[in-house]
Amino acid sequence: MAKDATKDAPKPAAKPQAAAKPSGDKAQRKKGEGAAQAPSIAKGRPKGTGTVPARLKETFHKTLLPALMKARGYTNPWQVPRVEKIVINMGVGEGRENAKVLDFATAELQAITGQKPVVTRAKKSIANFKLREGVPIGAKVTLRGARMYEFLDRLVNVALPRVRDFKGVPPKGFDGRGNYALGLREQLIFPEIVYDKIDKVRGMDIIIVTTARTDEDAKALLTHLGMPFRE
Repeated sequence: MAKDATKDAPKPAAKPQAAAKPSGDKAQRKKGEGAAQAPSIAKGRPKGTGTVPARLKETFHKTLLPALMKARGYTNPWQVPRVEKIVINMGVGEGRENAKVLDFATAELQAITGQKPVVTRAKKSIANFKLREGVPIGAKVTLRGARMYEFLDRLVNVALPRVRDFKGVPPKGFDGRGNYALGLREQLIFPEIVYDKIDKVRGMDIIIVTTARTDEDAKALLTHLGMPFRE
């Protein structure tokens, strides 16, 4: 009797069958359509200076670094001073009255350096100069890495030779801590600037910050990098 009761018990309901997966060409077609519709995501961080490495950077590591070690008597390659960063500052005093002037200066500085500038503002109010705190008065760019070497290469080999009656940069621009400051009177010496598209001739200050501890080491570094110092 127990066996008969087991046989007569109702069977559990069958599970609903899953939809049949497309096979063959249909599956490949759907997979291809999904891949085409999905947005492509770039892997890794894009390089801001392209795939070609900076020429001056490679020259420094291959040629100039051993030459500096021999000339200055360094025993370790990490004792050799290096360029840490370059800061380019363009003062635009008339920007407090006309905002369009600051746009021209920002566009020119971006064309020269290849990097978007930061607008500098007045830190305090000065009544004699009709200056209020927070008013935009210039633009600034800080270059590091490959862009720093590319800018320094163009400055030394392209821009400075285009200065009229150029006899070299002044050697007294060091601050006593291994940093060098250079002032330019016009932005037209850079080939990126088109004369017909500028609104006014502007100068700029270029500060080269190095890891050197003395001015002599910094001058030796910049001389090997091609900086033409005036005798």
